Amino acid sequence: MAARTKARKRAVDVLYEADLRGDDRLAVLRDRIETANPPVPDHTVRLVEGVAEHASRIDSLIDAHAANWSIDRLPDVDRAILRMAVFELLWADDVPDVVVIDEAVELAKTLSTDDSPGYVNGVLGAILAAEVPTPGVS
Repeated sequence: MAARTKARKRAVDVLYEADLRGDDRLAVLRDRIETANPPVPDHTVRLVEGVAEHASRIDSLIDAHAANWSIDRLPDVDRAILRMAVFELLWADDVPDVVVIDEAVELAKTLSTDDSPGYVNGVLGAILAAEVPTPGVS
């Protein structure tokens, strides 16, 4: 498994745990950094910190594009995957959008329900279409 794939999985784990326990994302991240063996990858830290920094905007985008679901009604793991992926789509310019979406869909296949990969793909595609300008189109 590639290093960034592992880092994304660890970020989803931290986001999921924080959400499930009602804890602060950064506090859970700090705890994982202190107790982790192997160490928490830098990309995991970047993803969790980014989600924490942009949480309001990320959640409003997911809420707006999650067809027939409010963000609170999404399965916890799907919400964690979507939050991480939206941050990476919109604020991590060093990762191609197609890679972000593919990695999120793969995480949904591994960690969530049979319907989740298609749903995650659809929500992220809608956010990407709405938020990222197409080159050469005014």
